[in-house]
Amino acid sequence: MTEFELDETKRMDGDIGRAVRLLSVRLVAVDGPSRGTSVVVSHVARVGSAEGNHLRLADPTVSRVHCELTVGTAAVTLRDAGSTNGTFAGGLSIVEAAVPLGTVVRIGHSAFRIEECDEPTYVALSAATSFGELVGSSLEMRAVYAVLERVASSDSTLLIQGETGTGKDVAARAVHEASPRARGPFVPIDCGAIPEHLFESELFGHVRGAFTGAVSNRKGVFEEASGGTIFLDEIGEMPLSLQAKLLRAIESRTIRRVGASTAQPVDVRIVAATNRSLASCVNQGTFREDLYYRLAVVEVTLPPLRARKGDIALLATRFYQRLAGTADVLDAAFAQKLEGRAFPGNVRELKNVIERAVALGQVRPGQAATPAGPAPVLPPGIESLVPVHLPLKEARDAWTAEFESIYVRAMLKKTQGNMTRAAELAGVSRRFLQRTLVRLGLSREDAGEEDE
Repeated sequence: MTEFELDETKRMDGDIGRAVRLLSVRLVAVDGPSRGTSVVVSHVARVGSAEGNHLRLADPTVSRVHCELTVGTAAVTLRDAGSTNGTFAGGLSIVEAAVPLGTVVRIGHSAFRIEECDEPTYVALSAATSFGELVGSSLEMRAVYAVLERVASSDSTLLIQGETGTGKDVAARAVHEASPRARGPFVPIDCGAIPEHLFESELFGHVRGAFTGAVSNRKGVFEEASGGTIFLDEIGEMPLSLQAKLLRAIESRTIRRVGASTAQPVDVRIVAATNRSLASCVNQGTFREDLYYRLAVVEVTLPPLRARKGDIALLATRFYQRLAGTADVLDAAFAQKLEGRAFPGNVRELKNVIERAVALGQVRPGQAATPAGPAPVLPPGIESLVPVHLPLKEARDAWTAEFESIYVRAMLKKTQGNMTRAAELAGVSRRFLQRTLVRLGLSREDAGEEDE
């Protein structure tokens, strides 16, 4: 847990109604060069040989960031952070597992014990059920809001971690809009989508003649975001060769355009996001340790949707109302079926499911909704056939999905449900046809297929 969160914890000690009490945990080194070292930890803690870890072990066989612990209300989760020689508990190699208090964890030539201590630990909860476009009333999200609400008012660098589709970009924009910089620009840049040879120019700009094709002076995103916020999305994809220059820009708050002889100050707030474990990247040598700690001044992890299933109905209703242009509440039966799905793509996947249902007419105001099945007969008129309420690209994707659904159903009906014959008529493989059914969310019964 960051110092920022610790301050909130102290303030919340007398307000248990807006905080969750966690297990009280102390890590004690019981073997190795740092034997006897101990530290009380809160919520999230890292153990390794590098400075910046909560428990630092002076052992060359321990990775820079070796493992991480997440302290919950009833258990401690231990996760190996991509170390070079593994994390072991009870003689077993641990990738990620819940471990009881009293467990001795061995890493390298050292070991530490997870002990219970007497100091109470709380995680602050927000009273809100949303923050900007982030929506959810679960404890997991309210703990996230509590951090974002306080960090928004500062200029502290923020690192947002989480799986793909959890809403890291939404969180970054929400922080910007709740900050004193809201009147300034919000400039996102996808670090995974820029060719390496153009990266420095994209970040810092260039002057005319700096390289072939540089026919005029050009601002980089740091200058474009002056007075506002720069959002470095997928920061874990940044080439190692450029990380030192980014670190220098963050620390000095100055940038130098490619080909320029002088530096210039920039006034930006930096928010970074990644779906990778930067601690693992540090161990693998693909991410600078000093840059990692410079970005993680305040760190927050967005929970996956499977960890907050109680928010699915609320999110689905919000997406439905926005896409369908209605104030109606989503059908309860449909919402219940959604809660039974895994959603490995998280909130983004849920939004796509609702968008497809709205585009195909499977969910309409005042109707009992069903998540799958043949689309209803549509009345004539272009607005009934084409989802013109959506942007062009999204409308085209929805139209393509509807066409594929109609085509697949027709082929299977034509062949009396014979998958092999339908694939031959369509000019595709049987496996491709099966995958298409899965992608469209159609079951064998939906498509009219009978057991062969």
